[in-house]
Amino acid sequence: MRLWHQQLISNLPRQQLLGQHRECCALRGNGWGKKHATVNYVFTYSPYRLFLYHQFIMKEMRQRGYQVDPLWKDPFYRGKACPSHTEKSLYKGEQRFIPDFPIYPEHDELYLQDCLDNLKAKGIDI
Repeated sequence: MRLWHQQLISNLPRQQLLGQHRECCALRGNGWGKKHATVNYVFTYSPYRLFLYHQFIMKEMRQRGYQVDPLWKDPFYRGKACPSHTEKSLYKGEQRFIPDFPIYPEHDELYLQDCLDNLKAKGIDI
């Protein structure tokens, strides 16, 4: 489980990009709040940030010609097996947050290098 640094998204190979979409879907759904060392920081923010990050991923997917279920464009949608967010639960104190780049402050230069190292260990050199 990992959310790749935003700076890498446009260069991710197909497998990692599609895996990132699946990861976002899982985290937006029943995975929300389930502890995992690599993504725990996501849960300290509102689910809306994850929605914005997921939008970033889906934009890249569309640019590459992949089809995305339009339901995921709805910030309140959490998947077929999960109840939708309410206004209060979606924004969690960050009313209509407009992100800087990156969406998550944890995605800094150190995190970028960690992601690059992780990809390199998989034989992917970006």
